[in-house]
Amino acid sequence: MTSSTPQALLLDSGGVLMRPIGGRWHPRADFEPTVRAHAPRVTDEELAEAVREGDRFMAAATSTPDLDDYHRAMLAHIGVEASADLLAALVQEVPPTTVLETFPEVITTLTELRSRGVPMAVVSDAWPNLPDLHAALGLGDFFAAYAISAVLGCSKPDPRMYHHASDALGLAPAECLFVDDDPELVAAAIALGYQGCAMLRDGAGARDGVPVIGSLDELLDLV
Repeated sequence: MTSSTPQALLLDSGGVLMRPIGGRWHPRADFEPTVRAHAPRVTDEELAEAVREGDRFMAAATSTPDLDDYHRAMLAHIGVEASADLLAALVQEVPPTTVLETFPEVITTLTELRSRGVPMAVVSDAWPNLPDLHAALGLGDFFAAYAISAVLGCSKPDPRMYHHASDALGLAPAECLFVDDDPELVAAAIALGYQGCAMLRDGAGARDGVPVIGSLDELLDLV
């Protein structure tokens, strides 16, 4: 990290601001019962294999894929028809608070940063509804901009992700501190001229020279 004090924050969402209830990001926690309601004969092992196929599909994607395409790949892998009704059920709106939660210190930390006038943006490999999810979780008023992979058509560490956020704030990369729970993505930001630190909530130390924090409130001493 450079010696200058960052003027703004670029924050990843998952792992930094919020986490899935139950520990799994994708597919949503209601995937199994929803599929079983439409295909009663599907087994637990087939559903587990569908989830693994979904992981492979996501890993092979160059940006955040369309949700229906993601679900079609999973269902096709286990021989379940991806009917319009099933696809609709898999993306039906549910209260975000039933599947997601913010980390305990997030709201108070963001409130303090906002009171100090620190500009903040989100840089996330996510679907376009991320701002809506944030709003439902009480995060809607903190961020001046979003760089979302499914909107931009690229994902981190593509430079466009980082630059979209800093450009939206009207600041140079060196004036922004990027925080992500993946140290490699932080290293990529640092290589582009950003300041950076990795959010490792498990207490792990620095990795390959990337500074580490273990809680969002540690940012209060850095900006």
